[in-house]
Amino acid sequence: MENENVPIPKPRAPRVRKPAVVVEAPPVAEQGPTRVQRRPFLVGDMPVKTAAGIAVVAGLIGGGVGVAIAGLTGSTFRTVVQPQVVTINGSSDTSVATAVASKALPSVVTIEVSGPSAAGSGSGVIYSENGYIITNSHVATLGGAEQKATIRVTLSDGRLFPATVVGTDPILDIAVIKINATGLIPVVFGDADSITVGSEVIAIGAPLGLQNTVTDGVVSALNRSITISNKGNGFNFDLPGNEQSALAQDLSLPVIQTDASINPGNSGGALLNTRGELVGINVAIASSGSSSGSIGVGFALPATLVKRVATDLIDFGSAQHGRIGAMVSAVGTANGVIGAIIRDVDPGSPAEAAGMEKGDVVTMFNGVPIRDEIDITAQVRSLRPGDVATFTYVRGGVSLEGSVTVGSLE
Repeated sequence: MENENVPIPKPRAPRVRKPAVVVEAPPVAEQGPTRVQRRPFLVGDMPVKTAAGIAVVAGLIGGGVGVAIAGLTGSTFRTVVQPQVVTINGSSDTSVATAVASKALPSVVTIEVSGPSAAGSGSGVIYSENGYIITNSHVATLGGAEQKATIRVTLSDGRLFPATVVGTDPILDIAVIKINATGLIPVVFGDADSITVGSEVIAIGAPLGLQNTVTDGVVSALNRSITISNKGNGFNFDLPGNEQSALAQDLSLPVIQTDASINPGNSGGALLNTRGELVGINVAIASSGSSSGSIGVGFALPATLVKRVATDLIDFGSAQHGRIGAMVSAVGTANGVIGAIIRDVDPGSPAEAAGMEKGDVVTMFNGVPIRDEIDITAQVRSLRPGDVATFTYVRGGVSLEGSVTVGSLE
């Protein structure tokens, strides 16, 4: 699939803001803006493919910011982060985003990662009051390039903590790290299934290292899937100081699409609903030509999936992923239907037990429309072994339904 240019979206018409009283926010200090020390960054962009064939960039896959450091050793960091609060200059200028930021900012952190040859920064959300933090796997490992990196976490109030990796899931790009702290404010998980296209969302993270940055937008689309390739065809990792991708296999990720501004450094940060509840973890952005910043096409992993994987990582140190044992590809136009066509079925596999046959075209899987092999792979990988999924398929021009008990990828 060739890389296509994505047109720069036209500015969205102004939305009418709802009063900020929707969320019960903690007291907010009224003071002048806080200065944040800036530093130059070399953005590490990782283009990937989507079902539509557009290039998707995830700075350090999904929005992290990277700085190439030749000969770097130890845990040297060069960032100074000032503690920040939400500054309100007048109550008449507040909005839903203001209230959400006041509520959720204490639950969002900035993460710096340092390895022997490169360093980068991203974002994370606090999962528990005793120090567990969720981020992207590519943030915690610099895109898989550093398995024993030094990690430092900055809380929204400016406190700094060293962190250790609890577990990473490179297949779904989720990681859990831990700091030695108590009394933290965990993010409140919302129901990602309850949001709809057009729902207002707020993104919080540290784009370009700028801590506590708040942007807002809407849910542009649901049930999207993006893929990240390791085949060296232009859709792979492009990390500072690394010519080859550290990705072991292609990734297919189920995502929420949003036009909230997400930039390199937002990786692992929060996507929130208007109640200040987490509905997604920001993971990637689309790029247009040489642009590496936001063009209004961002992606987040659904919070329901994130919570399931994070729980597995904390409890077991690893996460499980589904497999059905069928080789699939995008269906050709001659078939007269959109979906994923089954090219082969492994003997003794869950797909065979479910009655799937070569030539079947899967059009729906577990309630999600299937447009191609990326969609069905993303949906299967997001399930646990033993989960039962329903599917709709076309055989001989007839639409049929079935169910499959998902096996284990591991």
